[in-house]
Amino acid sequence: MSPRSYNSAKRKQGAEETKDRIVSSARALLAGRNPQLSLDAVAKHADVSRQTVYNAFGGKRGLLEALCDHLAGRGGLHRLGEAFTSKDPLGELVATFAAFWKHDLVATRRLRAFAALDDDLRAVIADRDQRRRLAISEVLRRAGMTADDRLTTLLWTLTSFETYDTVAGERGHDEAVAVLRDAAVALAGIGTGE
Repeated sequence: MSPRSYNSAKRKQGAEETKDRIVSSARALLAGRNPQLSLDAVAKHADVSRQTVYNAFGGKRGLLEALCDHLAGRGGLHRLGEAFTSKDPLGELVATFAAFWKHDLVATRRLRAFAALDDDLRAVIADRDQRRRLAISEVLRRAGMTADDRLTTLLWTLTSFETYDTVAGERGHDEAVAVLRDAAVALAGIGTGE
């Protein structure tokens, strides 16, 4: 028998705290004055070794996935399910994504900009964008609307970060939500022949 007792619950909690610290460090570096997202910089900021980052996330892509999950959790994407049962499903969909984009605007803007130069990040962002497309199709289906590819693509573009950032930059968040919500409803009306 080992002289030290092994407490897997404490060890697991410690590992989760380390992972949280690493992800928080990645987010802080991304939103900081000199944005960066290298594994070395994240490890240094989190006060862990590069190997610890690899062990916790399996590599850079795993860290990027965890960072996107972190931003999604903080930005309220868990409320997306409310669009499925809302009396105004498209409005709720637009409002949920707009709130998400607004929540950590600087970090999101930089994350998407870095994706232009980083294949791993581009793949992670593309996967997240595809999930948004699937959510739109499901909202349309549950609302009894035909989710043809053209309508889904237009709504996908309307709920994108780039569209939100452009409209909110010109009009502010609240007016951007109203404009995008009205556009979504109009598009859906055209798509259903109403």
